[in-house]
Amino acid sequence: MIRVLIADDEPMIRAGIRAVLTTDPDITVVAEAGDGHQAVELVHRHRPRVAVLDIRMPGTGGIEAAREIHRTAPATGVIMLTTFGEDDYILQALSGGATGFLIKSGEPAELIAGVRAVADGAAYLSPKVAARVVAHLASGGAGALADRRTAARERVGALTAREREVLAHLGGGLSNGQIARRLHVVEGTVKAHVSSILARLGVENRAAAAVVAHEAGILPPPASEQR
Repeated sequence: MIRVLIADDEPMIRAGIRAVLTTDPDITVVAEAGDGHQAVELVHRHRPRVAVLDIRMPGTGGIEAAREIHRTAPATGVIMLTTFGEDDYILQALSGGATGFLIKSGEPAELIAGVRAVADGAAYLSPKVAARVVAHLASGGAGALADRRTAARERVGALTAREREVLAHLGGGLSNGQIARRLHVVEGTVKAHVSSILARLGVENRAAAAVVAHEAGILPPPASEQR
């Protein structure tokens, strides 16, 4: 059972998230918080596998809460909920240890997929979030976009062919176990590849590596080719 905490200052939003998540029999919502401070306290009390946090809340916001959860309760994965126009906040959350990013107006199935991915130890960026992050990083214009793409491709070029393959699946939101099954290798091998990828790319977590993958255009093969 995947234990989840929800944090949002709007009760109706929390109710909606709970309603979506409880349609999955493998997910249970163990606590709800109205701000980031309460979210951190409840994480320590209930030890959920995943915390779903709104980025902006009164008092202690989602970004500060994500940092504290990452520091004091690293076994709890953090998913940030964002709306359009919060790209700067997404980048701050990315550096603060969050490993999942979803649009509030996204499809319900995407919320469940994100929770499952983060619970499995994967990074999950909804396609819309990934596209916005890449666009925001390149907001200096077409030249900046080309420069970032070139830089990302150079960084990816330092990887082995197998590491690039693993990065593609990582960018698609797969866990180590799922990648291992796709590539027909043991999970420990994938874990070693991921560690090497993070070191070679100079990033701290899977979510940041996923952004590099999207910038470089390294995407997983279609589902029909992954069997």
